[in-house]
Amino acid sequence: MPSPVSRYRLPLAAAAMLVLAACNPTFNWREVPIADAGLVALLPCKPDRANRALPLGAESVQVDMAGCETGGATFAVAHASAANPAQAEAWLAAWRAAMRNQLSPAQLTEGSAALQRATAVPAPVRLDAQPAHPGSASVQVLWFAQSQKDGRVALYQATVLGRPSSPEAAKTFFEGLRLP
Repeated sequence: MPSPVSRYRLPLAAAAMLVLAACNPTFNWREVPIADAGLVALLPCKPDRANRALPLGAESVQVDMAGCETGGATFAVAHASAANPAQAEAWLAAWRAAMRNQLSPAQLTEGSAALQRATAVPAPVRLDAQPAHPGSASVQVLWFAQSQKDGRVALYQATVLGRPSSPEAAKTFFEGLRLP
């Protein structure tokens, strides 16, 4: 005859597995350093990293990216480094124009934004795109820059692509961006 402990072992093990599964949240927020420029982003999952050349106007610019996908959306931060404020302003304008062209014919809302310690020129800009076609992904983007001690300017694009399953996820992501 089985002991009372062994009789409950299987149901207890199953209950423990359910509890452990519940402890694995969809949005597992973590602080992630972006490039060497000092930005820390709050990402909801372990990021993948990549770099690529991005055409910004007449130039091809090296961009480093960190991002991940969870809860029905992709969260990403891209970084480039401009030689001076004039180049930074030109590159951010080209970056924004390229994104607007890529999102057409979505309904775009673009306006000024605020981020502590970001440069005033180029100023932070926020873009929200609602898809023109059902089934297309919504996009939220924040562009901003920060002057570096060596005279260079760090440029950033923070993006949420899709509709996160948590209504607070995009807000948490954007509010979690911290410049040194």
